[in-house]
Amino acid sequence: MSKVDVESASTTADTRPLNRDSAGGGAEEGGFFEGFLKVASIILIVLTFPITIWSCIRMVKEYERAIIFRLGRVKKGGAVGPGLFFIIPCIDTIEVVDLRTVSFDVPPQEILTKDSVTVSVDAVVYYKVSSPFAAVCNVTNANHSTKLLASTTLRSILGTKTLQEILADRDTTGAEILHQLDEATDPWGIRVERVEVKDVRLPQQLQRAMAAEAEATREARAKVIAAEGEQKASRALKEASLIISESPSALQLRYLQTLTSISAEKNSTIIFPLPMELMNAFTNKDHQQ
Repeated sequence: MSKVDVESASTTADTRPLNRDSAGGGAEEGGFFEGFLKVASIILIVLTFPITIWSCIRMVKEYERAIIFRLGRVKKGGAVGPGLFFIIPCIDTIEVVDLRTVSFDVPPQEILTKDSVTVSVDAVVYYKVSSPFAAVCNVTNANHSTKLLASTTLRSILGTKTLQEILADRDTTGAEILHQLDEATDPWGIRVERVEVKDVRLPQQLQRAMAAEAEATREARAKVIAAEGEQKASRALKEASLIISESPSALQLRYLQTLTSISAEKNSTIIFPLPMELMNAFTNKDHQQ
């Protein structure tokens, strides 16, 4: 193997993220100084037993796990808990990780959409720690880093969509943000469970323009519907007139029905009926001419 290959392999091994959960890699014990510190700490605990017993016992709850670092290295066995466990106060330090689902609001983000519209969008993210070892060893502050990444991911995803897509396809947008965010936080031991777009706030001028556009659309649709109604009514009246003209008695019956409806609705109205024969005389006179 050449020198260049050896250097590249060593660089890759140094920059590889920590993802050892169970065995607690890097916890190999050895060395005279390390053994001496352990023995000295145990002797000190035994000599001051009634007092140091309270600092040797730690407890984590059912939804918590503890990562024990002994002289800077992760102790064998990985995450500890729930319940009681013993530590050596002089050489052990612990980091407690909460495994419950955490939710937080993404602050409103000013986003320029694909169709050059400025909107303010906020969301809510639900996540939980899936690997306590990675959440402690692979990132400085997993919760804070996840919140910052959620804000930037929201801006990057919504910047590729139009305003109509953001307003109509919130479920699809949330799924895209969830996939990208979960993939990015996987090396940190974070599993994103759900992402929901809460609110999309538009500028006042754009709201007024959209309201005016919707009102104009409704008015145009109402005029079209009214015109179609007039057209259908005129066709129905034409057909009715043709049917009535074929039978003179039908016209008289219709006349009587009109009188009945007028007398039922408006009792104070005075009606002077004209004989149908008189109307027929005028009609025949017109035909003769």
